[in-house]
Amino acid sequence: MIKDQFVIGVDYGSDSVRSILINASNGEEIASSEFNYPRWRDGLYCNATENQFRQHPSDYIEGLEFTIKDCLRKAGDKNIANAVKGLSVDTTGSTPVAVDKAGVPLALTPGFEQNPNAMFILWKDHTSVNEAAQINEHATKFDINYLKYVGGIYSSEWFWAKLLHILRVDESVRKACHSWVEHCDWIPFLLTGGTDAAEIKRGRCSAGHKALWAEEFGGLPPDDFFSSLDPLLKGFTSKLFTETFTSDKKAGFLSKEWAERLGLTTEVAVGVGAFDAHMGAVGGQIEPYHLSKVMGTSTCDILVAPANEIGEKLVKGICGQVNGSVIPGMIGLEAGQSAFGDTYAWFKKMISWPLDALLKDSKVIDAATAEALRDEMSDRIIPELSIQAQLLPFDIDDELAIDWFNGRRTPDADQTLKGAITGLSLGSDAPKIFRSLAEATCFGAKSIVERFLQEGIPVKGIIGIGGVAKKSPFVMQMMADVLGMPIRIHQFKHTCALGAAMFAAVVADIYPTVEDAMKAMGKGFDVEYFPNAQLRKVYDKRYKQYNDLGAFVARQIRLQTTINVEQIDRILL
Repeated sequence: MIKDQFVIGVDYGSDSVRSILINASNGEEIASSEFNYPRWRDGLYCNATENQFRQHPSDYIEGLEFTIKDCLRKAGDKNIANAVKGLSVDTTGSTPVAVDKAGVPLALTPGFEQNPNAMFILWKDHTSVNEAAQINEHATKFDINYLKYVGGIYSSEWFWAKLLHILRVDESVRKACHSWVEHCDWIPFLLTGGTDAAEIKRGRCSAGHKALWAEEFGGLPPDDFFSSLDPLLKGFTSKLFTETFTSDKKAGFLSKEWAERLGLTTEVAVGVGAFDAHMGAVGGQIEPYHLSKVMGTSTCDILVAPANEIGEKLVKGICGQVNGSVIPGMIGLEAGQSAFGDTYAWFKKMISWPLDALLKDSKVIDAATAEALRDEMSDRIIPELSIQAQLLPFDIDDELAIDWFNGRRTPDADQTLKGAITGLSLGSDAPKIFRSLAEATCFGAKSIVERFLQEGIPVKGIIGIGGVAKKSPFVMQMMADVLGMPIRIHQFKHTCALGAAMFAAVVADIYPTVEDAMKAMGKGFDVEYFPNAQLRKVYDKRYKQYNDLGAFVARQIRLQTTINVEQIDRILL
């Protein structure tokens, strides 16, 4: 008989969901499984040109069921399913959706199945940049600074901007929308059999960092703050929440329906959800004042500090600071970059155009061989670029890039900003440009560290987790060189899912606190990158060039925006 107790951590990323089955006594991975979202993979409901990125809830549901059942199958012992005691979920965010009174996403209801506005609005969807700008301007009219705990700037990646945009552009969704729910709050509600949107337990993490909930306000800002911005928001706070819950609390227990679908029992405790980077920081064994960088398509940087040490200090230009959003009893501070791995993926896609567009019509090789060759070359592009870029001589006048390919998250959110590459010549080739892009993402990381330091928050070390941290020694060494700080890489592959499993062990009462779960289930670090002191002076000069170029790009974009607005005004007149 199985004597150990097991937990499941579910991690919803931008492209896929992964689940892990963990022995709670020692953090041993029993099994893992990953599911790529089929509708997302096929590019449905998205328009990158318009910064529209939507995901269908069916992708989430199908992935949840597949990965958990696959983990249990791989475990090979039927008794393990009965020994699973807890399950917790993390997701991307802010990734909210319109739901009906029963808490069902509208895309799962008749008439809305193919409507992108009725689906989850993925974190990197920037269709609400105008709404975010209006929220920022509107907040200046109030005596209370309702943006004080989100760095003073509201982002188009977040809860209220996305809600207002959807209400404005889609009348059918506006009429059917009863409430607005984050992905990380909806999955636990689904698993526990919820049937009333008013009973959804809202996580402290998502509410504080994206929805303007704060202990000081006694909940959300008042209705007047929103209704005076746009009458469409009048009364909406009454459909949302006042109370929030840290992720060491239970959302409930697995419903009979979901227990049967997954092959588990109704004794499985389901935890309150949170964002991937916040649970990932726990899985990566975060320490006070150590910056945990979850490096994937974007980065999300998490730092925790004791509440009594932070005091009244507010850090401007970050993605919020919330008591208990990461570890209960500590202040969680969030920053990040809107494009990290996505920057490399963009470059890979661009230089792969001949492979994707022409190879299939080759008159030299057959279709099957062409497809196999395309797949082989595609898999080798980034690793080979990294090797060749690392061999390049390093000079102050090399190609220089700005990493705002999906806008700027922090410091000082501005999703209207664009990426740039300068210093190009006829001698510029793919490895040189790739190196400039990698350097730009590292400079973006440095700007975040510098903001914390400028605001009086020490950064004692860097913890790297996520796909890029595990797969790219070239980028990690460059980041250590640019930051001038060592970077420890957590050895666990699915660190965000491990963090979710740690929270699951707490909600299942296996461990009394998150810290206890981290100590017992943490897997430690397997690689550490140390900065090359000889490169310090050159990188400092390059970083100044990066900031100067960024300031120029920002000015040009603002100028162009002003010109466009004036042209529109003349046309209307």
